[in-house]
Amino acid sequence: MRLVIVEDEPLAREKLAAFLTAAAPDAEIVAKLGSVSEAVAWFQSNAAPDLLFCDILLSDGMSFEIFRAAPVPCPVVFTTAFDEYLLEAFQSNGIDYLLKPIRQSQVAAALGKYRALAEHFAADYQTRLRNVTHHNAKRRDRFLVRKGVGYHVIRTGEIAYFHAEDKLVFLMTRSGQRYLVDMPLAAIEAELERGEFFRANRAWLVHVDAVERLAPCGKGKLMLELTPSTREPVVVSQERAAACRSWLGA
Repeated sequence: MRLVIVEDEPLAREKLAAFLTAAAPDAEIVAKLGSVSEAVAWFQSNAAPDLLFCDILLSDGMSFEIFRAAPVPCPVVFTTAFDEYLLEAFQSNGIDYLLKPIRQSQVAAALGKYRALAEHFAADYQTRLRNVTHHNAKRRDRFLVRKGVGYHVIRTGEIAYFHAEDKLVFLMTRSGQRYLVDMPLAAIEAELERGEFFRANRAWLVHVDAVERLAPCGKGKLMLELTPSTREPVVVSQERAAACRSWLGA
């Protein structure tokens, strides 16, 4: 389980991290963020975690601003000293609302609720939640991409995969043409049809028809063989492997 903490008070942040580690020793805290701006930047350039723990009142604004500025397609456990934000919290992917001072038992219960929901919705709970969150969003059917000093229009149906490399994002067409895209990978993912594209890892977003083969890759990971071929291995993490097999109908 991949977790992210958004909390502007260092002591509270470390205390919450300790509670999470104690309640879920197998979980990985992939980021500890201290402000709205820091969280927006992180979500725009990284794959979403499985679960977000988020304070509401941050040093540079309300955490709800994060959800308006960046794609955050994961469930959220909100933490706050106030109870007047309950409605807005549950309108922002909230699955629990913890009042400070937070206790170990509250954190354990919130993780238990997440696990129960994940089990109920099967291995790909996160994808299902994204579908619910974005069910009214218009799906992108074309991309404007750079080519030399000009631009080309590429239809989504022509795309085999997207790849992030050295802080740049490229798309590869089915015919093997590579183009630079002026969007972060997370924003692209939020605008694509969920059943057609899959976030293999933080660097790769793959169309289902581009996958020629998948194979075990050690410690529960999977390796995807794509067409057109890639210059580096495309590895799906152990946490995402079950969702990947489900996506491919395996």
